Formats: sequence, structure tokens, C-alpha cells
Amino acid sequence: MHLISDERATVAGTAIEIKNLTKAFGAVRAVDDLTFTVRPGVVTGFLGPNGSGKTTTLRMLLGLVAPDSGSATIGGRKYVDIDRPASVVGAALEAASFHPGRSALDHLRVFAPLAGVADQRCKDVLEHVGLGPVSDRKVGGFSLGMRQRLGLATTLLGDPGVLVLDEPSNGLDPEGIVWLRGFLRHLAHDQGRTVLVSSHVLGEVQATVDDVVVIAGGRLVHESPLQDLVAMAADRVKVVTPDIDGFTRLAQSRGWQFEVVSGGLHLIGAGPAEVGAAAHAERLEIHGLAGEGKGLEEVFLELTDPNRSAVAA
Repeated sequence: MHLISDERATVAGTAIEIKNLTKAFGAVRAVDDLTFTVRPGVVTGFLGPNGSGKTTTLRMLLGLVAPDSGSATIGGRKYVDIDRPASVVGAALEAASFHPGRSALDHLRVFAPLAGVADQRCKDVLEHVGLGPVSDRKVGGFSLGMRQRLGLATTLLGDPGVLVLDEPSNGLDPEGIVWLRGFLRHLAHDQGRTVLVSSHVLGEVQATVDDVVVIAGGRLVHESPLQDLVAMAADRVKVVTPDIDGFTRLAQSRGWQFEVVSGGLHLIGAGPAEVGAAAHAERLEIHGLAGEGKGLEEVFLELTDPNRSAVAA
């Protein structure tokens, strides 16, 4: 699968930079001093609950909304300053913005002159997103998942090095979600494109993204590679024991975090098997041992808790 042409390969490797971006609508500050970077060659998940400011941020990035302060740039340029932007950045913010009476092919033909591409390119991208067999069918009869694929085809029409996709897996069936994951990772990892994917559900993009940017209340609360977020879902073990002092010394010697609770301790940073083996080796008395590790979704909910202070990780 090769979608990026040699003459446009230079647009790959383009970073998205959001710097101190702020936007208020009346008394509501939708985006508040937001700063983050989206690297080329990886898929970045732009995460936050509904109403967190994701869509407003993307609209400012694409020149659809003017910021009150700060900047949003693609390769160091504002979207409005990019010549032939369709050949640099492809964006899909809505799946429903299609004329229902047009066929999928005719929909792309409307945008082809703006992207500077020939009719064959329209047919090619439809094939690549799995809509080739229904290219002549009217969009009004498309399922939501098919519309999502057509939206993705539209973003790829100009062969851009940067993709901005808002909830792209919405409406896809399980097979379509697996296809999308592989497709986006191919575009980023194999072709060097910059791919930004927004979602309000971490589980939807967990198997797709390399980096994560998490916002809540319009502010950055976490930015890191996905593996760092995974590490925050650390193993946690509840130990029921009368030998609090013995387990405290064990935790300190092994570098585990610990918290004394009623009837025993919580040990953080080790699984039940590791704790059990270490306790056996030290001949420590155990009356109960249970794993209580947090899942990624729990970490995500904690990060986006409105009562939590915004801290960029």
C-alpha cells in the first residue's frame, strides 16, 4: 500500500505545534493556554472527555476558528498561510458533511481540483479505503462506517503528509476498526506522516497510537508516549499480614512504593507473584494477597477528573 508520491514525500516529517493556545466563548474558556507537539512518523492520540476542548483545538489548527492568543502551526506555518493546503494536511472533523445525492466518486471529484489531482487519484483512494466496489453508490445510502471511510479518502486525496482525524473509528464495525488501526499505523510508521487522532475513549485508540496528549477543561493534563501512560497503570498488591514492619523493609529493599492500610499494606510496582515469592524468601507471614492494578481507563478518568489540577506530564 503506497499512497504518498515521491514528489510530495517532503511533506512527510512535518510536525504540528500547539503553543499557549487559548480560546474563550463568552465566559467559557474552551481552550486554556494549551501547548503540545505532534511528532511525524507516529500516531498521536488527542484524548479528553466530551467538552474538553478537543474539537475547538482542531478547528483552530485548521483555521476555522481564530484563537484569542497563542498559535497552532503545521510545519511552522498557520493553515491559512499554506499554499495548496490539501497537499500538506488532510482533515476529517465530521462524517456527515456529504451531499447525500452524490456518489462517493463524485464527492471526491468535487475536491479534486482543490487538491490538484486527476480523476484516477479519486478512484485510487477509494480503493485504498475499501470503497472501490461502491464508488458509484450515493452517499445518502452509506452507513456511518462507510462515511468514515469516505471522510478518510477525502483527507488522503491531496496526498498530504499530515492527517487530522476526529473520532475516525466512530461507526466502524470490529473488522473496520482493525483495518483502520493498521492503515493509520502504516501511514505514520511506513510513510512518515504525522497522524493526529482525537477520541474521548482511550480504549478506542489504545492499540493504534504511539503518543498520547490528554486534555481536560481545555488544559493539558498529560503528554507522553503511550508506554509512559501504561506505566501509570502500575501493579498494585494488597497484602494482609501481621508483619507490617517486615513488609515495609521488604518494600524498601525492592524499591516498591507502599502504603500501610488496615490489616496490611498496599504495595505498588510489583505483581502478586513477585510479592509472594519475595515474601516466601524472607519467610514473612501472609494471610492474604490480591492484585489490584489499575486499568488504563481508570488512569484516563483520574487524569481528566475535573477536580484534579492540570499538570503536563
